[in-house]
Amino acid sequence: MSCRLDFASLAAPHIRPLRAYDPGYEPSEIRRDLKLSQLAELGSNESAFGPSADVLTFFRNAPWEVLHRYPDAGGRLLKRALARHYSTTPAHFTLGNGSHELLVLMALTFAAPGDEIVYSQYGFAVYPLAAQACGARGIAVPADSNLSADPDAMLAAISERTKLVYLANPNNPTGSHWDAATLERFLEAMPPHVLLVLDEAYFEFADPDQVPDGCQLLARFPNLIVARTFSKGYGLAGLRVGFLLADPGIHEVLERTRLSFNVNQLGMRAAAIALGDQAHIQQAKLGNARERAWLSDELQGIGLKTYPSQGNFVLVDFARDATPIEQALVTLGVLVRPMRGYGLAHCLRITVGTRDENEMLLFALKQLPSLCSSAAPA
Repeated sequence: MSCRLDFASLAAPHIRPLRAYDPGYEPSEIRRDLKLSQLAELGSNESAFGPSADVLTFFRNAPWEVLHRYPDAGGRLLKRALARHYSTTPAHFTLGNGSHELLVLMALTFAAPGDEIVYSQYGFAVYPLAAQACGARGIAVPADSNLSADPDAMLAAISERTKLVYLANPNNPTGSHWDAATLERFLEAMPPHVLLVLDEAYFEFADPDQVPDGCQLLARFPNLIVARTFSKGYGLAGLRVGFLLADPGIHEVLERTRLSFNVNQLGMRAAAIALGDQAHIQQAKLGNARERAWLSDELQGIGLKTYPSQGNFVLVDFARDATPIEQALVTLGVLVRPMRGYGLAHCLRITVGTRDENEMLLFALKQLPSLCSSAAPA
């Protein structure tokens, strides 16, 4: 007689307590299961403005060999395009299956059991997962009263065992950010042997007068690694392409652990094309800023608190457990992201959508007066 194996007990000790990243709802299943004619997908922070028209043209005419030939494992075409755009060399880049993979790859490559990885209390959920995956100890540093990363507290948390610090700027899910002076002061105070992984996934949506460009600091701080993605501002979330920009020595080490062919052929070609259409990025930035301000004002107008954001999302405080609100919104065809996993059970993170999607959200919220009426004014 066969017996059922406890496969979890067979995993490495530091993997057993690990919990998988929660990607949220699958919109097509929600639409099918609830028989919805319309669905506002405002939970995953995809760009409301989609990809460049040049990318769509490429897909209509893509050569068939992109499907049956392996992609270039060295990513030469995309690295050359990135090097031109950032005025550097291809040796300064590592490509990944979205920046998510690269954030984990940094931990797996540079940290080990007994080491420490520091991140802010409300930093991206992947940071503690990356620490657990390599057996390191994750240090979640308490945020300040505005839910922002506290630079002095994070510096104080760095010890002789610290290998990596993760910092998102702008931060997901709070939308908060550090200005240039704060970021530079932090880098100057960090021990040179500790690596700062600066996660700039939402950089394309940020106001350059508010949020510094980490790439401009690489020459001064060799222990800085900038992570960016084509999933957000460039509108290519379905293709999964991200990159790290750092000292070539970092990439020489990462090549020892990076999976071969980790970025697909279509993704690399589309990303290179998207990079060349900066006019589209500027339109998306302006459109997002306009809709973000409009949406925040409207949410505040119905008595909800919104946190300032430099991303393509808004963190909304309902001043009570937001779970029933989130679940009710699903039945009305609006998907948002619950924040209970971040310790913010009273909040929902809402992606900035098109005007039609944003109006659909507001209409749905107004159908739930008993749920939102107790929210404190902003």
